Amino acid sequence: MPSQPRQLPLDLRHVEQLSRDDLVVTPANAAASALIDSWPDWPSHVVILAGPPGCGKSHLAAVWRAQAGAELVDPGRLGYEMAIPEHPVLIDGIGEKPFDQNGLFHLINAIRARGDYLLLTTRLFPGAWRVTLPDLASRLKAATTVEIQEPDDALLAAVIAKLFADRQIDVDFSVVQYLVRRMERSLSTAMALVHRLDRAALEGKTRITRALAAQVLEALDENRGTTA
Repeated sequence: MPSQPRQLPLDLRHVEQLSRDDLVVTPANAAASALIDSWPDWPSHVVILAGPPGCGKSHLAAVWRAQAGAELVDPGRLGYEMAIPEHPVLIDGIGEKPFDQNGLFHLINAIRARGDYLLLTTRLFPGAWRVTLPDLASRLKAATTVEIQEPDDALLAAVIAKLFADRQIDVDFSVVQYLVRRMERSLSTAMALVHRLDRAALEGKTRITRALAAQVLEALDENRGTTA
């Protein structure tokens, strides 16, 4: 008897939800979340969100950008030739690569002069940015810096459960706990796991179980190892 062909699911990209209602708050990101919610009552006009990859910096930044009507500026565009936006400004992901220090200094001065706001997100604290311009270093020291911790178990579990719920997938919480104990600790990994589990379950016409979770985790680890 011929074997039953596997169902090949359509690769329908699930759009990442970055609204305030989609933000899960735990002790790992509570301080940063409270600061975003308190805008415009910020302690300074320049705020820096610092934390490891996958901790949710970009989600918080997206929440603030929508709330403040901020303009996104690429760190590589900084410079005197750049027109200063007439709105609050978001720079997502600064400090990992060289950037125009005079350009950032000029932008900070313009923001402060008109009483506006600048939000910077970074994996590295400003002290590690190799800033050589003394005036910029002084401005960054005066900024409010909030650290976001690596995602804790509560945050990862809540995010995974919400991602499954967004896809209308009923998964036993023991499977969520199983994933949390064994996965790389980042929100991007949580999204990749849910996407792969959804596809695997559709393809195999099965529920998402611990056995399937183990297979997907192993495949994800192998793939990460080959691309490292």
